[in-house]
Amino acid sequence: MGSTSAENTENTENNGSQNAGAPGVGRRDLIRRSVALGLVSVPTMSFLSACATGGGGGDGEASKAPGGAKSATNPLGVKEGAALEAFIFKGGLGDQYAKDAEADYKAKYKAEVKHTGTQQVGPKLTPRFAGGNPPDVIDNSGADHLDMNKLSTQGQLQDLQALLDAPSLDDASKKISDVIHPSTIDKGKHGDTFDVLYYAFTIYGTWYSQKVLDDNGWEYPTSLDDMVKLCGEIKKKGIAPWTYAGKYPYYVHFNLFAQIAKIGGMDAWIAIDNLEPNAWTGNDAVKQVVGHYEELAAKGYFLEGSQGLTHIQSQTAWNKGKAVFIPNGSWVENEAAPTTPKDFRMSVGALFDGSGDKMPHGTLRAEPSEPYIVAAKGKNPAGGMELLRIMLSKKHAQNFATKVKSLTCVVDATEGMTLSPGLASASKAFKDAGDNIISLQLQEWYPSLTDEKIGGLTGQLLTGELKAADWIKKTQEYADAVAKDDSVKKFKREK
Repeated sequence: MGSTSAENTENTENNGSQNAGAPGVGRRDLIRRSVALGLVSVPTMSFLSACATGGGGGDGEASKAPGGAKSATNPLGVKEGAALEAFIFKGGLGDQYAKDAEADYKAKYKAEVKHTGTQQVGPKLTPRFAGGNPPDVIDNSGADHLDMNKLSTQGQLQDLQALLDAPSLDDASKKISDVIHPSTIDKGKHGDTFDVLYYAFTIYGTWYSQKVLDDNGWEYPTSLDDMVKLCGEIKKKGIAPWTYAGKYPYYVHFNLFAQIAKIGGMDAWIAIDNLEPNAWTGNDAVKQVVGHYEELAAKGYFLEGSQGLTHIQSQTAWNKGKAVFIPNGSWVENEAAPTTPKDFRMSVGALFDGSGDKMPHGTLRAEPSEPYIVAAKGKNPAGGMELLRIMLSKKHAQNFATKVKSLTCVVDATEGMTLSPGLASASKAFKDAGDNIISLQLQEWYPSLTDEKIGGLTGQLLTGELKAADWIKKTQEYADAVAKDDSVKKFKREK
């Protein structure tokens, strides 16, 4: 989720994309099959693919695909010379890191690799899944992603347990499951089946330039009240305290939702994830946090015109010093690199303290992101899993950190590396947080609710058109409607 930016439509798409059609299947048949599979309803404003728990999944057609002999160096049984097709979301993280791993796969297995970098994963692959000829491995990210909940339920996703059980390329005595962050495994499950590998590890929070703070004698605030006070000082200097991606206001939720969990505690947030009655209206932390944003808007602490900006435009305004703070994820350093001054010293701060907090100072939202899936009915699912095993080596985890300035799910892969300013700041914040890490599911499970419905309310809140009390009331109504909608698959977290 990212993890990359959802609507990175300003980037140029790879021209070598695969033909979406399936041999021998007419357009009308494809549409009919797509409707039957439930793949044509692709969210248009979702940051991360719906995922996590619930639903089925399994090996599908994987056992029918031709395989090679398994060995210590080929634990997944990849057939030498078997071609591999990779579909990679080309957003804030680009796709060069994937190409680099593909080159190692090609050299090891003497096989051709067809690579497509795209921002339209869903539109291009919906007819291919419907036609029974999906690519082998897919980075299913971005706004136009595939619905992984439905794919898993339909047995379209390869069970990745064999990948977890395979030895690490760096140390054969360790399984892949031993070298990746445990939350990666938890988040990648549908029911008891692990069929999604979240490759990146995103640090969410309030991003800022340390140089700007130092030059003005400001310190990063520790509480919501301190933030309001600092915003007043910033505004007196003729600078906007905040900007945000107004065209995609759910970017603000990266902070807003996590701030609710920090103050109210994870049990109260899990009630929100579980769509429980009165989970929003009965939570004092919701009133506190949404009221804070109402106050920021009322005092004019958002850059004028932010409501009309894309994520790229808001980041550019921030880099140019028009605003001090921006809510974002750790992909921002790479995505905003073209406009970031060399001495900017990009940094991220932990969540703010409120009143009666259930979680301590330094609590941070950090989650696995950038979902990779292997198609069970692809031509080479073993090869798809092997590509992921290559990507999970320290070599490629460090390459990812170097090229896109972001962490992967590989534990301690960046130890000893000289990190870019933003990545160094994110890594420090993550270490400082210790066990006080927040992981949310609402935006994953119900993207239409969070990104479109609640996102619309948040857009109105930040322009002063909507009061906090009305935001909370309407958000609860939207959540209740989803809870009662039998057409929406429900998921549950245990408290």
